[in-house]
Amino acid sequence: MSSTDLLRHTTPVDETPPTLDDLPLFPLHTVLFPDGRLPLRVFERRYVDMVRNCLRDAVPFGVCLIASGEEVARSGQATVPESIGCLAEIVDCNMEQLGVLLIETRGRQRFRVIEHRKRDDGLIVASAELLPADIIDCKLELLGECLSVLRRIVTRLHAEQPDRMPVAEPYLWDDPSWVTNRLCELLPVPLKAKQMLMALPDAGMRIEIVHRYMRQHHMV
Repeated sequence: MSSTDLLRHTTPVDETPPTLDDLPLFPLHTVLFPDGRLPLRVFERRYVDMVRNCLRDAVPFGVCLIASGEEVARSGQATVPESIGCLAEIVDCNMEQLGVLLIETRGRQRFRVIEHRKRDDGLIVASAELLPADIIDCKLELLGECLSVLRRIVTRLHAEQPDRMPVAEPYLWDDPSWVTNRLCELLPVPLKAKQMLMALPDAGMRIEIVHRYMRQHHMV
């Protein structure tokens, strides 16, 4: 295999990953990827207060896929988050009506929940360790085909719904992690599969799995 067939880049792994204490979690029936766009309508008191505190302190909150339970709190039913999530940075916030916030968030760094607990107000907070950026070890041919599909999808979406694009700018077409993360968001795969893909430490592995899916569905 020649050097032009493979794109390889590794990020040094810190032996002691940074940790976050009392990270507020927002468990959802969705998977947030780094650099992903996630608009939310927030109305439960615990999450309205969380958003206000995050805005005041200029800090993110954590988004995790719900492993079991529901998004809206129900008496006697615990909501359990998946162990790998993604930090969400609030980039815009508006009040739709009294007590209802419309927020725009962007996915940032992934994290692993070490332990979590439920506060008296119902908010789940966690001790979490930040995960390193993706290892980039991917085949250029597969990356190129994935990029072509993503460009077609984004072009079609922009023509159909320019004011409701699910992908946030800037478009980082030359970033393998960005390309595969956007495909993972846009392709109609089950949430558990999206969670597995988001948790992978290697963008090359993610690209190979996504490429295999697209080949099976005659997209490449």
